[in-house]
Amino acid sequence: MPRIEVKLTLNNCIQELRITKNLTQQDLADAVDVTRGTIIALEKGSYNPSLELAFRLAIFFKVGVEELFFEEGTRRE
Repeated sequence: MPRIEVKLTLNNCIQELRITKNLTQQDLADAVDVTRGTIIALEKGSYNPSLELAFRLAIFFKVGVEELFFEEGTRRE
């Protein structure tokens, strides 16, 4: 079975969506039941969420997970 040898660089648009909704980092953290530190780390790109958290964020923002998290250079506008 072939293996994927490439390391993916994931980006997200959480900060952009949060600002569009006029939410603070704490507001978003409370809405998806995580700490503000988790939101900060997600927005900085220093933390990749669990699958469950990725879905909670996508549901909150009413977007698909693949719209919220995407490989660097592949975001569809």
